[in-house]
Amino acid sequence: MAPPAALVRTARCLWRWQWQQLMGGLAPADAEGNYRRPAGAFTALPPLPADAAQAGAHVLIVGRSCPWAHRAWLVWCLRQLGESIDLVVVEPDPEAGRWRFTEPFQGCQTLAELYLRSGAAAGTRATVPALVSLKDGRILLSESAQLIELLNQWPSSSTVDLDPVGQREQSQGWREQLQHDVNDGVYRCGFARNQAAYDRAEQALFATLGKANAALAAAPGQWLSGPEQGLADVVLFPTLIRLELVYAPLFGCSRQPLWQLPALWQWRSRFYGLPGVAASCDDQAWRRDYFGALFPLHPSGIVPAGPPLATLVTTPPCN
Repeated sequence: MAPPAALVRTARCLWRWQWQQLMGGLAPADAEGNYRRPAGAFTALPPLPADAAQAGAHVLIVGRSCPWAHRAWLVWCLRQLGESIDLVVVEPDPEAGRWRFTEPFQGCQTLAELYLRSGAAAGTRATVPALVSLKDGRILLSESAQLIELLNQWPSSSTVDLDPVGQREQSQGWREQLQHDVNDGVYRCGFARNQAAYDRAEQALFATLGKANAALAAAPGQWLSGPEQGLADVVLFPTLIRLELVYAPLFGCSRQPLWQLPALWQWRSRFYGLPGVAASCDDQAWRRDYFGALFPLHPSGIVPAGPPLATLVTTPPCN
């Protein structure tokens, strides 16, 4: 027998109130219900350290599931920065809502402890990525858009330049639009507080993906900002590689499957094939962390089955 209608209405009101409280702690929003990403710490771009080329002098801290950390990881891979910067991967602690080290790092068990030791105010969100100077024992930079620029300037035996002079203006334009409409846009869809806020974010997301698809289709074989791979490609890839696996089913970014944007699909497959990129992609960790940790969006904690990553980086089924 179905429960009485009055009981259903009461339960829905109570659940919505609880959901709003939980979402307030997870993802702040403005008065119109639009998600607003909180400000972080260590966001000022520092000068290139004098000991940048010294092996083992710096550490890049990343998390497998975080797309913002993934972009820094990608630059680290593509420019072969493992010669001078060590990589440390932190694990999520969903019960405590924080990142933790698998082994103590600089005397810290959690990333939050390292933030405090580096001078962050108590209560500051401890996020990845983070570039750490071992000589100074502190975080130098944790803002990903700035960090990928710094890592692109880092001394390396690699000849890869992800911000070539002739493509900088085009690249910067793409990066600004992608940051708002796509990278942050999927979160503005998932963390929207009402239908209007979701609609605004979702429409901007797919409009920009359509624009990127058209640009790539008009210049076959090129990258977003020109003939050479660049930082615009780096910032787009972490979001697109998670689209079908996480953002479509969990954040409601499901208007159009990527195979219906064939130039973008082919671009994603090409980027995935670059040296080191596949090793930075862990689809099982992404799904486990998103579906298992974002309780307000997925209270059951059940991790649903998804398409194998290999099927998302092959030739699309149709054009």
